[in-house]
Amino acid sequence: MRAQLNRAWRSRAPKERAIIGALAAVLAVALYLWLVQSAWQARGRIHASVMTLRAQSARLDQQALEVGRLRAEPAATVSTTDLRTLVQASIGAAGLSPALVRIDAPDADRVTVVFGALSFADWRAWVASLQAQRIRLETCRIQALSAPGMVSVTATFTAAR
Repeated sequence: MRAQLNRAWRSRAPKERAIIGALAAVLAVALYLWLVQSAWQARGRIHASVMTLRAQSARLDQQALEVGRLRAEPAATVSTTDLRTLVQASIGAAGLSPALVRIDAPDADRVTVVFGALSFADWRAWVASLQAQRIRLETCRIQALSAPGMVSVTATFTAAR
């Protein structure tokens, strides 16, 4: 096979050999440039991907630090004071006292609260603050009033265990 190619090459005129050599060189250069250009485009895509992954990694590191900090904190517990006292103090702190109609404590771990007219958004914010204190909403009855966004609420809360 090699001998046949060598014979075919030698049978060509010197001008043909020069043209074939030049074409082979141009083809080699074009192939090389195509490969370099493809690699350069891939490098750009990979660089963008690496930057995204680095940002995600930094975000995950921050979240891992936050998880570690939260795990190191002592678990939030309901205060040893009476649940009724905690709920009443929370109502006062949230500014919902004017809407409070009644607060009953059938036992030490359960409190029933009745509100007359109160903003639904204020109600939701107050319940979220109680949940942050590990006081759980057990039952709830919400009635819409004629004023937009205003409700009357009867709810029972229990201390989370």
